[in-house]
Amino acid sequence: MTWSGVIREYRAHLPLSADVEPVTLFEGNTPLVEAPRLATALGVTGRVLLKYEGANPTGSFKDRGMTVAISVAAAAEARAVICASTGNTSASAAAYAARAGLRAFVVVPEGKIALGKLNQAAMHGATVVAIDGSFDAALEIVTGIAKTSNVIVVNSINPYRLQGQKTAAFEICDALGCAPDYHFLPVGNAGNITACWMGYREYRERGITDSRPQMMGFQAAGAAPLVTGNPLHNPETVATAIRIGNPASWKGAEAARDESNGVIDAVTDDEILEAYHLIASLEGIFVEPASATSVAGLKKMSLEGRIPQDMTIVCTLTGHGLKDPTTATESSPPPARAPADLERVRDILAI
Repeated sequence: MTWSGVIREYRAHLPLSADVEPVTLFEGNTPLVEAPRLATALGVTGRVLLKYEGANPTGSFKDRGMTVAISVAAAAEARAVICASTGNTSASAAAYAARAGLRAFVVVPEGKIALGKLNQAAMHGATVVAIDGSFDAALEIVTGIAKTSNVIVVNSINPYRLQGQKTAAFEICDALGCAPDYHFLPVGNAGNITACWMGYREYRERGITDSRPQMMGFQAAGAAPLVTGNPLHNPETVATAIRIGNPASWKGAEAARDESNGVIDAVTDDEILEAYHLIASLEGIFVEPASATSVAGLKKMSLEGRIPQDMTIVCTLTGHGLKDPTTATESSPPPARAPADLERVRDILAI
């Protein structure tokens, strides 16, 4: 049967009135990829599966929530939508707004957004404003504008965003026939870990599954307010998508951790970049650096002996690698150079 997008597929689990018509780009139904070579490299004896959200229409998990938020905005006859963004939210908001025939306004921190994401938002027709400030400052501006204008904020402070994002947990359980033992996720604004935990809880409460995973959230060490316990004014990390100093879903992330007996911890940029290259070279999946934070977190836990044997582990990969081509270029060796001569090329290749 043809996939019809997360609203139509999971409408019975979404708090939407009958007059909300789906605005969809057929998001969701993303691959859950077995990763045996990666599991071996990480020292994990059980199953490691990669939930590859980069396969969504705009290349990130944000599309799950955006289809719901934009559908509700369109049904409410909003004039426009607005968001603050480190990249993926802006691309998704602009695309779904275009699909709905709404205007989109995007406020981003100057120089803190990967080029691929900024270009996406512009190509989809959004009006983009870059500010001399952080994501958190951008979000404050966006919420201030929404208070006095007929525009709807589509950041994860919009509850419909999390309702859409929880469908990733549904898909994982549907594919496995049960909940995993552990679910590792990157944590930036903390909406994804909050939403996935919501999805696992709902499936368990409705008797669709008989267990729930431990939620394992990982931040970048330079942008880890949930780990330090205090907001950060100038977060810094190569993982631009999670460069956030004061997460909007702070309490939701802590609840997911505490209720699931899980963890919120941090990994360094070096650990993130190592995982970034491992995922691509061992399993053929190209992700943006923030995505690799989940795998870096799994490696850290494995090395510390904190992962029992024979577990089923899911790692969310939040966005496609082409979102951030600059990091890929800067962190990879340049191509070897040779004249157009068969023997010289053979010598370089050693074959």
